[in-house]
Order: sequence, then structure tokens, then C-alpha cells
Amino acid sequence: MYLRDCWYVAGWTHEITQQLKPVRIMGEDIVMYRTSSGEIAALEDACPHRKLPLSKGTLKDDRIICGYHGLTFDHRGACVAAPTQGRIPTGAVVKRYPVKDRYGFAWIWMGAPDQADESLIIDIPDYDNPTWGRTKGGDMTIACNYLYIVDNLLDPSHVAWVHLTSFAGAKTDDTPLSIDVNENGVVVWRWMMDTEAPPYYAKLLKFAGNVDRKQHYECVLPSIGINKSIFAPAGTGGPGKPLNEKTYVNISYNFMTPIDENNSHYFWFQHRNTDPNDEAISEKMNAGARTAFIEDRDVLIAVHEGMANKKTPSLDLALDAGALRFRKLLNARIAASASEQAA
Repeated sequence: MYLRDCWYVAGWTHEITQQLKPVRIMGEDIVMYRTSSGEIAALEDACPHRKLPLSKGTLKDDRIICGYHGLTFDHRGACVAAPTQGRIPTGAVVKRYPVKDRYGFAWIWMGAPDQADESLIIDIPDYDNPTWGRTKGGDMTIACNYLYIVDNLLDPSHVAWVHLTSFAGAKTDDTPLSIDVNENGVVVWRWMMDTEAPPYYAKLLKFAGNVDRKQHYECVLPSIGINKSIFAPAGTGGPGKPLNEKTYVNISYNFMTPIDENNSHYFWFQHRNTDPNDEAISEKMNAGARTAFIEDRDVLIAVHEGMANKKTPSLDLALDAGALRFRKLLNARIAASASEQAA
């Protein structure tokens, strides 16, 4: 089950060109391309005649020509030519998906097209702030259900075992967690006081010595993870304390798009409050993040296989509380959406 009346990342905006690009989202095959005016088109990847994928056809003058009998469709899915017919069949229409360019991504609306509201695309504060640095980000496919990635992004504790050379650090294995729930998501967080900085961050900080470290793990409907790491000099951080000029903030934005029930497309980038023009730092951070996410991927693939083929019951731990609350919130929103459509 998926939440459909919302926006998902379909791909990097620079990868949508004047070439036909097939993608699969929520088990639906879609063909995307950019028109000569710069607009992104997203259509069902199937000709209404015999369902040959339109991505196997030809793009000419912003129109897709089916590779079977030449039925031709514009960027909104309307048939504009039917060479073998005396007239265009009334049923020759291809499903269209609304798409928006924002934050370097092509966002796709998987619900009813007339309900698409671009104001519902998540806000990314300081995205264009020239004092903030940003990595190019990356993406990967993972052979697991997208909710296992969400589970992972609401679990600060796993870094102590999965990310020994990157995000792990003292007190990540036993410091209690706090959980906040709102109508659109869940936040799991904790401060770890007067501790060493983990390897990934130690060389990025603008001060020496121990740190007060905050892990802020947030997931927003439908499947967006916002992992914020805050490092302040020991004795200056903590709940309710303002950030000072030495405080380092790095935010990892994570976007999980379901390919189908067993596969996911994972996109990410990092945003930091220092070194806006230092490409060397950005590249180093990007490489470190990818290494860590590959570690996650290996675990999550095994988790998906284990849960799909389990022979004995699985159990939940206290650290799963945030993920379980998010799933409950998501299921309630899916049920509410289904009720509205049935009314």
C-alpha cells in the first residue's frame, strides 16, 4: 500500500532530457522526457493499443511515436496522429502524471492529477543560502521495501554497529531517545554530551576537543528522511540552547521512492552550514555518505529477504518506537485517503 496523493522524487532533474527515459514507481511503468520548452512530461509507458512501452518508440517534435503502428502522443498524453486510421480513436489517450522541478529533483505526483498541489513539496530551508555548502548527492537502488529504509532512518542506534568507520561514536549505542510525533511525520532525537566526534565529522568541525552532539532523525510523509547532525563545543550544546558561531550543522536529506514492493530508489544530498564553496569538502562528504549508505544497503537487502522468508516470528525493540509510529501514521493517512476517494 502506498500514499498516492503526494510528491515523490522521480529522478534528478538534469537526467531528464530530450530522450525517452523509462522509470518504475509504485509498480507503475512511466516514460519521462523534457520538451523543447523545458517542461517535463511523464506518461504511462504503454501505448493504449497493445501496450507496447512508449519508451521503445521515437521522440520527435516533443511527441512520442509508438514503435508498433505509429500512434503519436503529445506531452500531455493526447493522441495527435493515427497513421493507420481514418480518424483518431476516442480511446487513444495515455495517462499523464504531474511533474515539478525543484531542488534539483523531478518530483512526480502519483495521485489524481487534478489534486496535484506543488505547495505540498517539502520545503528545504537555506537551499539557496550562499553561506551553506551542498553536496551533489547521489542515488542507488536497493532490493528492499522502501519502509525498511524509513525504519533505518528513524533509528539512530544502528550507527554504533553498521557505521563503525563513519557515523558511529561514543554513546550512540546506549543514550536514551526522545520521540516527537506530528501530523506529517516523526522525529527521533537525542543529545550526547561531552563526547568525541565520530570519524566522519571530526575533520569537518571548526573547533577542537570534545563535543555536545545531537542526532535528529526525522521522517516526513510519504517517505522523506531528514537526518540532522549538530556538533557544539562541549558544554555549549543541549536541549533549548541556542547555536553559537562554532556550532556545526549538517543535514542529510533522503528521498525514498518505491519502485515496487520489493525494490526502492534512494536519493540523497547533504547540506551544511560551513564551507559553501569548498568542492573538496563536498566531494569528501559525498564519498563518505555513499560508503555509509552502501553499508545500510547491504543490511537492508538482507533484512528484506529475512522478513519475507521468516520461519519464526520477528520482534520489535525499544529502538523501533519511532519507526512503528511512522508506519502507524502512514497507514492512517492511506486509509483516510482511500475513504475520501470512496465517498
